[in-house]
Amino acid sequence: MFRSGCPINLGLEVFGDKWTLLIIRDMMFAGKRHFREFLGSDEGISTNILADRLAMLTRIGIITRADDPRHRLKAIYSLTEKGIELLPVIAQISRWSRSHMPVDPALAATGEARDRAGPGAVEAQMDALRAVHLNTGG
Repeated sequence: MFRSGCPINLGLEVFGDKWTLLIIRDMMFAGKRHFREFLGSDEGISTNILADRLAMLTRIGIITRADDPRHRLKAIYSLTEKGIELLPVIAQISRWSRSHMPVDPALAATGEARDRAGPGAVEAQMDALRAVHLNTGG
């Protein structure tokens, strides 16, 4: 399944395209959990790429897929603990981009607020994601 056991290669095989990280971003920061919600993102992912990335993320255990109890024809996607543990990585990518790229200030606000909140902010955000996606109630 993977080309080599190199840690960087393994990460790139999972996250080497923009769509995968954008799906995770939307789950973490925009609360998106349904297929149609992901299609509404500004970046304009196509249905076939979205279906492929959701299947891959499910297969490797970063998200789960379940029937939505509120709508029998919809699936709901949730982050696993493995997926939630990506938050510090995504936060660091955001921090780098805010320092070196021409970001939209409105879209950078969440990352800037997290940085101002101090060292415990990422863990607090991870706990909030656990409460929603893993039903920990916290």
